Amino acid sequence: MIDAKRKVLLSVRDLEIAFGEGKNRFVAVKNVNFDIYKGETFSLVGESGSGKTTIGRAVIGLNLALHGDIIFDGKKINGKLSRKERKSLTSKIQMIFQDPAASLNERATVDYIISEGLYNNHLFEDEEERKQKVTKMIKEVGLLPEHLNRYPHEFSGGQRQRIGIARSLIIHPDLVIADEIISALDVSIRAQILNLLKKFQREEGLTYLFIAHDLSVVRFISERIAVIYRGNIVELAQTEELFNHPLHPYTKSLLSAVPIPDPKLERKKELIVYDPSMHDYSGDKPSFHEVKPGHFLWANQEEMQKL
Repeated sequence: MIDAKRKVLLSVRDLEIAFGEGKNRFVAVKNVNFDIYKGETFSLVGESGSGKTTIGRAVIGLNLALHGDIIFDGKKINGKLSRKERKSLTSKIQMIFQDPAASLNERATVDYIISEGLYNNHLFEDEEERKQKVTKMIKEVGLLPEHLNRYPHEFSGGQRQRIGIARSLIIHPDLVIADEIISALDVSIRAQILNLLKKFQREEGLTYLFIAHDLSVVRFISERIAVIYRGNIVELAQTEELFNHPLHPYTKSLLSAVPIPDPKLERKKELIVYDPSMHDYSGDKPSFHEVKPGHFLWANQEEMQKL
C-alpha cells in the first residue's frame, strides 16, 4: 500500500472503534487501513453515519481506538500519551469542523479565536508579534483586519468557516483534518473555500485528510480517495482511477448520484442503488486486495475472480 518514493505522514492500521458496552455495543469502524503521504490531500468519502468523522476524531484523540494503530510521523499516537506529547501533537494536527457556528466561541472576538493556538503553544515573543501574525492570517483567508474586533455571529457561514481555517492554520500544523467543512455552504462559497485550502497547501506544504459525503467535491481537491461504507473502507484509489474505473458496487452507486451539468444527460442517467445483500460473505470472507497498483478493493475470492 505504501509508495516507497514518498514520505508517509499518517498510517492507520487495522483500526476498530466501538461505542457502548455489552448488548449496546456498536462497532462504528472496523478493518480500516490507509496511508496519507506528506503534502497530499487524501479524502474519505461516504454517507452520513459511515464512520468517516469517527476516524478523523480518532486521529486527533477525541475517539479511542478499540484495536489497531494510528501512526503519525513514525510514532504511534493512539493510546496513552504524556501531557507534553499530547500538546505537541495538537500543534501538529489540527481539525476544521463542519459547523463553524458551533465550533467558534460566540463570546470571543475573532482576534482571540485565531490567537488561541498562539497562546496555547507560546508561538510569539510579544504582543506586537502576535498582532502581526493574526493580521497576516486574517488577510490570507480573505477577510479584513477590521474584522478582528468583531464576534462570530456577525459573519456569514462562509466567513465563519474562513475564521475556523485561520484558527487551525496559524500554528502551521503538518496535518489538517477537514471534516465536512463545505457541506453547509452555498456552491459558490464552496469553491472559494476549496481554492483557499489548495492555496495553503501549495504555500505551506500542508497535508489534508478531507472528509466528505460528496464525490464530486473531493474530485477537485484530492489525490486519492477512500470510499467507506458502514465503517469499512470498500475501495481506495487515485482520484481519476476511481472515477474512471470504479469497482465496488457502492462506489458505483455514489458516482451515479453525482449531478451531470448537462440537463439532457442528467435526465437520462440511471441511478444505481446499492444493495449490501448482494454480497455473500457467510463463508468466503472479504479482505482488502490490491487489484492494480494503488487501487484497492474490499472483496472475497469469488468476487475477485469475477473482475
